[in-house]
Amino acid sequence: MTVKVGIVGYGTIGKRVTDAIMKMDDMTLIGVVKQTPDYEGEVAVSKGIKLYTYEDKLSKFEKVGIKVAGTVNDLLRSVDVIIDATPDGVGAENKAKLYEPAGLRAIFQGGEEAEVAETSFNALANYDMAIGKRFIRVVSCNTTALSRLISAFLLHGYKIRRVRAYLVRRGADPREFKKGPINDVVFNPATVPSHHGPDVQTVLPTIDIVTMAVAVPTTMMHLHMVNIEFDGQISRGEAIKVLEETPRILLFNASSKKFESLAQIIEWARDMGRLRGDLMENAVIEDSITVFQNELFLMQGVHQESIVVPENIDAVRAMFKLSDKWSSIKKTDTALGLVSAGKNYNLT
Repeated sequence: MTVKVGIVGYGTIGKRVTDAIMKMDDMTLIGVVKQTPDYEGEVAVSKGIKLYTYEDKLSKFEKVGIKVAGTVNDLLRSVDVIIDATPDGVGAENKAKLYEPAGLRAIFQGGEEAEVAETSFNALANYDMAIGKRFIRVVSCNTTALSRLISAFLLHGYKIRRVRAYLVRRGADPREFKKGPINDVVFNPATVPSHHGPDVQTVLPTIDIVTMAVAVPTTMMHLHMVNIEFDGQISRGEAIKVLEETPRILLFNASSKKFESLAQIIEWARDMGRLRGDLMENAVIEDSITVFQNELFLMQGVHQESIVVPENIDAVRAMFKLSDKWSSIKKTDTALGLVSAGKNYNLT
């Protein structure tokens, strides 16, 4: 079976998911929906991607000479599933106005409330919960990173007593020139716990997790400082082995390989030829991994622009029962160039 996919929203996440869909042999990209005729639309058309827009926006595209294949309703009639990558809150509106009336399936992003879908989703954490579901919500970048990290140890048989995480969030994405603090540290939010911990519990409901967050003047990546307390002791060597074996987690060494900042990690992704310099894996700082008896401490970088892309692909497979968990994760990672030596795609 080949699933026909449409993307609504062609911004930071939407264009990356679009490129990923085009690399899958069990999915076909039908087109993307844009509201604004701009350079991103021109780039999409130049790559052979069909653009759709809303009825009242057609003339704007025609005026600037950007070719449009039809309206959003034309796209909806041609697809099996929509991946909604619109701004926070818009996905829920689209569900009620567009997807439910059309009898369509849809995948939403983490900016939506959990109630928009039947299940929140992270491939390592709860792939099986999404099998056959009509509406799935891929959790946010920070929740994705935390869920992967926690799941790595659960999948290796470790029992977790509690997790405490402190998030230093980027002020805005690089393209969002009108957002973000200029010279400030913003309480993001000023409540404890921040919303990230409860969001992790939408995919890992039994985990005791508390999170705190601030936003700082950078566009590069988020940084997490994480403390995991286990029910039983763990060694530093064991923790490193777990992270080395788990898909979608990479270790970066500061002392031997001179990875001393998040900017250098993104530069590595660029040098490796990653499209747009994206890093879809958790970037765990190996030197930060420290163990005191049953407590693990570490830092990880989170590339907010791209980390959820593989999850959107796996969500499609789970929704249409195309593959089991590990086969899907490996297939996605292989197509996106994320497979590296030592990764185990048969964890239980």
